[in-house]
Formats: sequence, C-alpha cells, structure tokens
Amino acid sequence: MQNFLEWVATHQQIIYIVILMIFVGIEVIGHVPSVLHTPLMSGANAIHGVVIIGAIIVMGKAESGNYTALILGFLAVILGTLNVVGGFVVTDRMLEMFKAKKEKKAGGVGDKE
Repeated sequence: MQNFLEWVATHQQIIYIVILMIFVGIEVIGHVPSVLHTPLMSGANAIHGVVIIGAIIVMGKAESGNYTALILGFLAVILGTLNVVGGFVVTDRMLEMFKAKKEKKAGGVGDKE
C-alpha cells in the first residue's frame, strides 16, 4: 500500500491531467449531434493505424525476454487492426445507405419512361 501511495504522489500531475482529459472528452463527445457521431467515430477508428505502427515499433524494440511488452504490443496490434477494420466497415455501410437512396430515385424515374 505504501508503494502505491508513493507512486500516486510521484505521478500526481499526470493523474490530474488524465482525469481532466476524461472530463473534457466526455463534455466534447456529449455535445456532438447524433447525426455526426457515427461518421466521426468511424474516421477516428480508421486513424488508429497510428496505434498499430506504435505497437509494432514497441514489439520490435522490446528485449526478447520482456514478455510483458511483447504480449501488450501483440494485443495492441490485434485490437488496433480490429478498430481500423471496424471503422472502414462502418464508413462503407454508411456510404452504401446513401447509394441505395440515389439508385431507388434513379430507378423510379427510369420506370416511368
């Protein structure tokens, strides 16, 4: 318990910054309209390619006996890849919804002629 309290005392400023980031993030996301939420999230998920590159670098720089870094790096690569793929899938589905509306309108005009 004493070690934990010393760690908290040592990293107090970083802990405050993380807590502030959480509150600011909740406040910013809470004010995003529902219509924009899905496109923004799919774009943010696609940007997670940076996480994949960082995880690959961490795994490459880790010592061969440092299994913690290797396992965390591997998990970061897997989860980051899933996030990127999910972002592109959501974006593709959204674009397909708009294409279907345009095709139905075009099909209806063609049927009348």
